[in-house]
Formats: sequence, C-alpha cells, structure tokens
Amino acid sequence: MAAFGTVFMPKMALATFENNQWSTSEIVDSDSIQLHPGAHVLHYSSTCFEGLKAFKHADGSVHIFRFDQNLNRFDQSSRLLSLPDIDQSQVSQMILDIVSQYSNDIPEPPGSMYIRPTHIGTEAAIGKAAAPSINSMLYVLISPVGDYFAGGAKPLRVLLDETGMRCAPHMGMIKSGGNYASALGPIIAAKNDVQADQILFCPNGDVQETGAANFLLIDGNEIITKALDSSFLHGVTRSSILTLAADLGMKVTETQLSVEELLQLAAKPGVEAALSGTAAVLTSVGTLIHNDKEHTVGSGEHGPITQKLRQALNDIQWGKAPDTHNWLTRVK
Repeated sequence: MAAFGTVFMPKMALATFENNQWSTSEIVDSDSIQLHPGAHVLHYSSTCFEGLKAFKHADGSVHIFRFDQNLNRFDQSSRLLSLPDIDQSQVSQMILDIVSQYSNDIPEPPGSMYIRPTHIGTEAAIGKAAAPSINSMLYVLISPVGDYFAGGAKPLRVLLDETGMRCAPHMGMIKSGGNYASALGPIIAAKNDVQADQILFCPNGDVQETGAANFLLIDGNEIITKALDSSFLHGVTRSSILTLAADLGMKVTETQLSVEELLQLAAKPGVEAALSGTAAVLTSVGTLIHNDKEHTVGSGEHGPITQKLRQALNDIQWGKAPDTHNWLTRVK
C-alpha cells in the first residue's frame, strides 16, 4: 500500500490573489501550478496549510470533521504570516466542491480523505526578506488515506530535548511548513542516535510539543497537557480529545508541565502518555528518553484510556456514535 499522503486525486481547487482581490476558484489539474523561481514562498517560506479529513459513513453519506475549527486556524495562520486575508466562505466552498467531486473515492473506515488547503506567497520579489508577498495562491489538495499505523504500531519512543525548540516562539501557533522543516534536523539525529520516533521539545524544561503532534499525559482519571499559548500549535485533535475526556468524566488539566514533573508522573503505575494529531489521531508513547536514560511510561504498552479516547473520536468520525458537539459537516 502507498505511504500515507502520497496518493492524490487528479484535480484540486485553486484560487489566486492578485490586484488586491481573489479570483474565482477553479477545479484544475493537481500538477498544473506554475511558480516564478523568485516567488516569495520559495525564498522566505510564506506558506501555511491545514490538515482535515472527510469520512464516509455506513449509509454512504460523507462528513468533514471539525471543518470550522480548521478553517479558523487556516485564516489565523495566513494573517500571522502576513499573507493576504483568505475569504473563509470561498475556501469552504472550494473544500466542499473538491471533496464532493471525489466522494466516491473516499475509502471506507478506517480510511478517509485527507484534505490539505494550502496558502502560499507568489510575488516574484527576492528583495522582500522583510516584507510580505502582495500576491498569493490558495489550493486544496485531497489524498485518500488508510490507517496511519496500518498493521499496528508499537508505542512510540520519544526523546526529551531541553535545549532546542521546534520553532521560534511567536511562530508556534502558525501551521507553517517552516516550523516542520526546523524540527527535521533534530528529529533525524534522534532517530539515528537513540532510535527515537519523535522529539518532545521542552525548552528550559517546559514540556511543549513534538515535531508534528501535541503531547498528552493521562494519570488515572486526569488528562494533563500544556496550556495554550503562542509557542505551540493549537491542535484540533488535541481539543477534540480533551472534550471527549471531559464527556467521559475525566478531569482535564491544562497547565505548565516541567520535565522533572513529567518523569515523576511517567514512572507511576498505570500512567499513559500519547501524541495527538489529525493523521495519527491518538498514539501511545511507551518510552521517554532523557539524558541518555530510558524511562518507561507506565507499563510501556498501549494505554487502555488512550485507546478508549481514540476509539471514541473515531466512532464520531465514522458515524458510529452520536455527534453531540456538532463536529461533522455533511458534504453529501
């Protein structure tokens, strides 16, 4: 089976911002865009994106999960990068149009259609290192995907890094490609050096996030995670999991967590740790690596509460449980 996110539908939705206005959106070939070699995005990383999913239910209907929240974050990222303001109603229609066109290609659960709205600065101006692009392009790619961890995944090994940061603190809440690029070097080194799957960035001991996911700790009936600020991404899956935890009667604690506190809690019997994100949903962390020492989290195996929360989220996405929070937007 093809790797997650490497298969694309042949068409995508596209609009451009020029002369201070958005063009009418079009459905075009997915490989049809052209960029000037001096485009702002290629030199100064004026790019942001979103990741959301459409799911096919047993009755054949198609639903997009947390459409509004992803759209709001896309709008926020564009503004914080000084890209032209998006037209949310236009982007919403672009997403609905392209998902509708390929609704018959959406895989059955546990598969889904991954939706990737992308906004890039296109002005040809290599002298604008300290100025925004006045032109931009916005397109919506879609990719049929299976289970991110098809075949089953072992609990993750995560390195705690107290010296580095995923990205500049004021960039953390922006879903921009540059943030992922800046984390790549340390992640590759961690994989080579200590066989870690990911790095949990903890600058000056402050437990934040990994290169591509939010971090959650589960201590009995309490779920603990970092309180929202501008230094890290405000994950939609994170938000959903916290809401579901509260629905199940769990105590939700959003707070600052130090590495010392994390390691103390992780050593307790029954404690679980997990990473949350659109692609992987909720994935158990079995080992924390700190100062060349390995710390097993709880039993070191997949946590039952983590699996329960993941299943609760999947059941809503797949139409197997009531959508009590109105998280699903019906496409057809």
